[in-house]
Amino acid sequence: MEITGIISAIVIGIVIGVLGRLVVPGRQHIGILLTIVVGIVAALIGAAIANAFDVADTKGVDWIEWLIQIGLAALGIAALDRSRVRR
Repeated sequence: MEITGIISAIVIGIVIGVLGRLVVPGRQHIGILLTIVVGIVAALIGAAIANAFDVADTKGVDWIEWLIQIGLAALGIAALDRSRVRR
């Protein structure tokens, strides 16, 4: 992966993390840096899943890939939020 790919993964991860946080109802008890990390991980895993199902490269915007990534980010944020509340 080239440096432009890494930078774009970070930027997309930030957007995915914020969108995933917006999808989860209520107030989350995790910080913005943890949200960004979850977003980056969700973006990378979501891209791999989209590639596995052959929906990553479509004509126009890759809506299915975005939905997978946002869903994974929402799951990650909800899981971390629940683990933080129990402590």
